[in-house]
This record gives sequence, C-alpha cells and structure tokens, in this order.
Amino acid sequence: MAEHRVAVIGSGNWGSVAAKLIASNTITMPSFHDEVRMWVHEETLPDGSKLTDTINAKNENVRYLPGIKLGGDVIADPDLEHAVEGADMLVFVVPHQFVEDVCGKLVGKIGSGVEAISLIKGMEVKTEGPSMISKYITKMLGTSCCVLMGANIAQEIGMKRFSEATIGYNQDKKVARRWVELFTTDYFIVSAVQDVEGVELCGTLKNIVALAAGFVDGLDMGSNTKSAIMRIGLREMIAFSKLMFPSVKDNTFFESCGVADLITTCIGGRNRKIAEAYTRSNGTRSFSDLEEELLDGQKLQGVLTSNEVYDVLCHRKCKDQFPLFTKVHDICTGELLPSSIVEYSKFTNFEN
Repeated sequence: MAEHRVAVIGSGNWGSVAAKLIASNTITMPSFHDEVRMWVHEETLPDGSKLTDTINAKNENVRYLPGIKLGGDVIADPDLEHAVEGADMLVFVVPHQFVEDVCGKLVGKIGSGVEAISLIKGMEVKTEGPSMISKYITKMLGTSCCVLMGANIAQEIGMKRFSEATIGYNQDKKVARRWVELFTTDYFIVSAVQDVEGVELCGTLKNIVALAAGFVDGLDMGSNTKSAIMRIGLREMIAFSKLMFPSVKDNTFFESCGVADLITTCIGGRNRKIAEAYTRSNGTRSFSDLEEELLDGQKLQGVLTSNEVYDVLCHRKCKDQFPLFTKVHDICTGELLPSSIVEYSKFTNFEN
C-alpha cells in the first residue's frame, strides 16, 4: 500500500524538472503514490488558455520548459491548498522572494509528520544575519526541511543529460535517504551530506559570483580573468558561510552544490547572462528591464541576494573582508562601473 505522497510547490523550469524526476520514480516505488501534484501560479497564455490546463493537456510546461514531457503522473494544480492535500513530502521550488507568501497560505493546512525539501536559492536577511529558506519553512510550517542544490540547469536535466546534485540534511539520515531515492535517476545522481547550511549557502552565494562572471564576459576579459574571479568568489563563499555558520564543513564546497554549481552558473546561468547584458549596455539598461526582456518570466536571484549579503556585511562591519561581494553590490546599484570588478589590488589583502 502506498505510504507517501509528494507535492511540488512551484512550476518554473526547475520545478517542472523536479516534478518530472520525482514522477519517474514514484511510479516504480510501491511506497509512493504515483501521482505527483505540481502547484502552478496560474497564468493566461497568449492564446487565451490557462497555463495549468495546457500543462495537463500537453503534459508539458509550454511556458517554462517547452519541448520536455513531464510524465503522465504529473498533475498541474492552480489551487495551492488542494495541491498539497494529503501530501507528506513537500518540494519547495519557488523564487525565494515568494516563500513568505506561499508558506503563509499553508500555515495550518498541512498535517503532522510532513517532510519538506527546499530547492530554493536565496535567503531572508535580518539585522542579526541571514535566515536560510529551509529554516524559514521549518519555522512557519513546523516541518523539518532538507535542501537540494547542485550544478543543475533545468533544460539540460529535462533532456536527460548527466547531472549531479547534493542534498543537505541535519539529523535524520532515513529521511535524507528517502529524498535521495526520490530524486535519483540514471542521469541525475544525488548524494547527501550532513550540512544543511553549507549546501544551502552554496546554492545562494554562487549567484553573486555569477554576476561578477557576467561583468567579466561583458567586458570581453577572457578566460583567465573569469577563472580568477570565480576562484576569489569561491573563497568569499567559504568565508561568508563560515562567518555565519561555523559548523559549515569544508568538504561541502567540493560537492556538486559547491564548486560544480559555481562553474555551471558562471558559464551558463541566468545571472551571468543578465550581468553581461547590463555591462554591454554600459549600465543604461536596468537589471529589472533586462530580467523582463531576457528571462521570459523567470526571476533573477543574484541582485537581490547581493543586496541581502551586503546588508549582513554592513551590519557586521566586515565589508573589507569581502571585496568581491562588496564590488558586485556597488556595481548593481550603479555606484561603480562593471570594469571595477577587475581591479586586482582590491583583492590582495584578503585573509581567510
């Protein structure tokens, strides 16, 4: 008899791929219900049809993941409460600025014993420091929350190209193992590490470094410069993570969630793409305008994350220890030109 039911909260390209991966496994696992409900923030398509209806009719998210079949057991649902009804495993994959609203609507609507996992890259910032999305979900809904991060460009995974990801968990290895089994396929390999904060911060902070990489690309600086910026960025990712959470493990940064995700994002991610376009426009196009023009409804996370991290650095009076993060913020706010990203002297006195 089926024991577990999964719901995916979010239906962008990554949410759609997550539903596809999970549904390909639930159909073969007797302990899971076959059906995977995917909550869709309803949209009206250019032809007048509803996105949810089109997904269910074509078994394809024509808006955010065109050309990829999701599997017949993925059911799009525009009603959030109905989508999670009866589910005891919740997969959160919405832009991080929408988490508060989504969780607020779910308070009191889910049962006890529910497990959650966050695929969301971002953080909520308070004056005392960052509050990770996984912790926010736990606080709001009273459920434990693992995280999954990695070098994961959704379209490539949807096309079944080999990829990896890392699950971060705190205590319950049994639950972590269940999530690993739920996501792993022959082309998507998932491992688990006992370091929620480290895994989640990797997925969050790499978007700031990707902006820096985009500035370099927009300046046509080449591979040497870009690799240097990536290395400096990784160093600041590690330092910031340990500043916030001393328990973060060094080895986490060598998992898929760490250096692999950083490389992928700095080569092919949306933050890199927008930062390059911003630089080539000589700052005449705003990030919000470029997001609307180039991302086709997807959300740019790096600029918001950069602002949030900068607030933490200011509060802790340690901006000088994070020259790359600080420069990215100042470029995004128009205080510096993108060319300042390669002023090497600003990086020479960094100490671990």
